[in-house]
Amino acid sequence: MKDKALNQYKIKSQNLGLKDIDLDKRQVAMYLSRFGNIDSDNDMIVKGAFKKSLQERGVDSTSNRKIAFLRYHDWTKPIGKFVRLEEDEVGLFAVAELGSSTLGNDALLDYQEGIIKEHSIGFRYLHDKLKWIEDESKEDGGYFLISEVALWEGSAVTFGANELTPVLQVAKGIDKKDQIQSIVKELDLIIKSLSSGKGTDERLYSLEMKHKFLISQLEEVYTLKNDILLVDPKKVETEKSFDWEKVISNL
Repeated sequence: MKDKALNQYKIKSQNLGLKDIDLDKRQVAMYLSRFGNIDSDNDMIVKGAFKKSLQERGVDSTSNRKIAFLRYHDWTKPIGKFVRLEEDEVGLFAVAELGSSTLGNDALLDYQEGIIKEHSIGFRYLHDKLKWIEDESKEDGGYFLISEVALWEGSAVTFGANELTPVLQVAKGIDKKDQIQSIVKELDLIIKSLSSGKGTDERLYSLEMKHKFLISQLEEVYTLKNDILLVDPKKVETEKSFDWEKVISNL
């Protein structure tokens, strides 16, 4: 069997989008994990994997250490609480209620403006609850079947992956135009939100940091094009209007 780090705090994202939002109730609905697919960690999580955690630390449990709703997997940044956590045929479904704290209000603005659209989980593998399945059709010769994990928290994230790693790199087989359009769409959201000036200094700072990250990713996409850059992506920081369609059409 392949090696797997078991006693570490792990973060897993499957790029699952926001399902619904109720601004009046300050509630958001989402999937935190999907069942039955092999993810980038070579894992397949199956239904039942969260059952024990939900019983011990779920919404209806008596535990004082319930599964937390965080921002960026940061335990110093709780943004609300889960009011519904359950497994269905698709995956781990959740409804969370955003708190009235500064962090909760900032998160509500980010949901409303489309900044937060994805979620991921913080968990720990259990050594007797994963099994290596040999499958020669897979690149690594198989995958891990995960029948149970210890679930600690679900987080709202700006990107559906570890925030410390570049997640918008051009992947093999993915059209560069699609990548650029995706980045530009995110940049438009960030610029509009920054222009509104709503929220705390901390929120505006995080938006500025995301803006810088996206600019760096746009530059990376261009430099991977084995060609002269059509435009300096850093100019986006100062130019109020930019003909992105013209750039994309010239690729």
